[in-house]
Amino acid sequence: MNFSCGSFVIATPWFSRYFTEMKTELLDYVLPEELIAQTPADKRGASRLLVMNRADNSLRDRMFTDLVEYLRPGDCLVLNNTKVLPARFYAKKPTGARLEGLFVAEDDRGGWRVLLKNSRKISPGDTLVLLDRRREPAYEVVAAERLEDGLWRLAAEPGGMSPQAVLQQIGFAPLPPYIKRGSDSPETEDDLRRYQTVYADRPGAVAAPTAGLHFDMPLLGRIEAMGVTLAYITLHVGIGTFRPVQAETLDEHPMHEEFYEIGEKAAAVINAAAAAGGRIIAVGTTCVRTLESVADGRSVRAASGHTRLFITPGSTFKIVDAMVTNFHLPRSTLLALVGAFAGLDNIMAAYRHAIAHQYRFYSYGDAMLII
Repeated sequence: MNFSCGSFVIATPWFSRYFTEMKTELLDYVLPEELIAQTPADKRGASRLLVMNRADNSLRDRMFTDLVEYLRPGDCLVLNNTKVLPARFYAKKPTGARLEGLFVAEDDRGGWRVLLKNSRKISPGDTLVLLDRRREPAYEVVAAERLEDGLWRLAAEPGGMSPQAVLQQIGFAPLPPYIKRGSDSPETEDDLRRYQTVYADRPGAVAAPTAGLHFDMPLLGRIEAMGVTLAYITLHVGIGTFRPVQAETLDEHPMHEEFYEIGEKAAAVINAAAAAGGRIIAVGTTCVRTLESVADGRSVRAASGHTRLFITPGSTFKIVDAMVTNFHLPRSTLLALVGAFAGLDNIMAAYRHAIAHQYRFYSYGDAMLII
């Protein structure tokens, strides 16, 4: 049974347990392939916006710049300022065959943790040649250790440079696999710019916080001018975010870990807005996850660390009152999160509406506002 308490949803223990054990197949839906956005809108803010009002489950078809009509003075808009690394790279095997890789993280020994495609014939100790953006040899690394599921450890930083510095020279935007590019130009220079929010300044993500891609600086300026405060927090989006739930039930899924940080200034802005009766509006599931990881009632604390919080239908929301979000993949933890926030049946109905009205889906697609 759910009890409504202002903007909170309080779930009794049996209700929460029921949904944690719910079948993953309830997160399934069928999406026509042509609705998977392959490129961003011509301009930031030119996307469509599906507005869901949880008070009456109504849906309205708007444009993203209409977001300002749903904000009020005193609200706080929370944005994730993580910066996406150009984490996709190319390399050559000792045989000359080309490899595609994705940088995941730097380990505590200065090595790279990477995902490598077509790595079955690589042996520990093999030298790999990293290629620059012109596909010319740039650095040599050693495949030091095979970890799991295509994950490798590459030895030491090439030439004493940090992975981030090397990737700035050789890397491409880490577009998700459902965005198709030609084999000769898998990612473009424009992708390096558009698969990044305009306020990104904390390098560390290997995927974009996509709800933030719709904002440009003039729109943020309009929002601030109307008396809405902006708070910038950080969650470095990892590869686990977009992996589908393979388990039969949600409680069997091993939730991934991601680094977050909320500074003193951001916490103060959020807490002041909440204390004054303003709404806390999270831009993206990454902000929701971060805020709910550190919330204590109607306040948050300045903190940093790693979160494994798995928000599923039946979860309690402490601080987030509304959210801006993109349309998410079936069987994903992100779809489970928005289903928890708005009600899974309501979300699936909204997705059916979006499909019927030809909204564009996923990273470069259109957005939802859930109020």
